[in-house]
Amino acid sequence: MKKSIFGLLVLTLFVNKSFAQNTTEQEIIQLSKQKWEWMADKNVDKLSPLFDDKSVFVHMGGSWGKTQEINIIKSGGIHYKKADIHEVSVNIIGNTAILLNRITLLAVVGGNEVTNPFIVTEVYVKENDGWKLGSLSFTKLMVPGQ
Repeated sequence: MKKSIFGLLVLTLFVNKSFAQNTTEQEIIQLSKQKWEWMADKNVDKLSPLFDDKSVFVHMGGSWGKTQEINIIKSGGIHYKKADIHEVSVNIIGNTAILLNRITLLAVVGGNEVTNPFIVTEVYVKENDGWKLGSLSFTKLMVPGQ
């Protein structure tokens, strides 16, 4: 009888932890989708509090911090028009979430409309007031659809 109760307790704890992990993963996926929408809308009022002050952004043309990324989005230096998300995965490590998106990005860069396939790595860190984006990195795929 004691073994059955112990087994049931262990199973309950495992299911609760699994449910919490899945809930967190879905929260991060939804936050990432919102971020893409805010970037497409050039909504820097929503993006600014999401981006941590120490966040870094890695693009094909260079890397920079929060202030420059916000200014680039606001000015239209890069207009993230549409991100078609093909695959997404999330790994949670402590208070850090690492999200990988395989996307096709339609953007306007330097006045030219371009479409590129990317794997995008997004790193989020859980703080008291919610999740903050710590890093956003674009890796261009050499063959579309990979």
